Amino acid sequence: MVTGPVQQPSLVARPCAAHPHPTPAEPHRTGLPGAPRPVGLAGDLHALARAVTAATTEPRWRERVLLRLHPVGQGFAEHVQVTEGPAGLYGELLTHAPRLCHGVRLLTREHTAIGAAILAVQRVAEQSEASPDELRDQAAYLLRAFARHRRRGADLLWQAYQTDLGGET
Repeated sequence: MVTGPVQQPSLVARPCAAHPHPTPAEPHRTGLPGAPRPVGLAGDLHALARAVTAATTEPRWRERVLLRLHPVGQGFAEHVQVTEGPAGLYGELLTHAPRLCHGVRLLTREHTAIGAAILAVQRVAEQSEASPDELRDQAAYLLRAFARHRRRGADLLWQAYQTDLGGET
């Protein structure tokens, strides 16, 4: 029997050392104050998108883009390790649903393309003579590639665990 209010877990992302609070020069511009923010790689991608879409006249715009790109690269490397590693998700997925071999190969190839896109954004951001439009185009390509990869991965997981064709072990 419950005698008091039920405590629900907080949806507000807790700050950690890897993700410091935004500086006053770079406020959090989306959502309502106190609204939950995405964490992990999704949060890092949102932060990169905000940095890229900021006014290019802001001081140190390129440095901010590079600063926000670094955790994206780290999070992506962790994602690749978790999915392709020795005890990775893709191996488990193929054990459960071998029919999805083509989809797993596609996602693995996308990992290579996304890694190259991260490096392309970094190269352009480090070149002071590169135009802001070029940097934005490269970053937009990267963000679209991540969105497409996320959708395909979610679709593949749904196919593996929600579709019952029978006969597979």
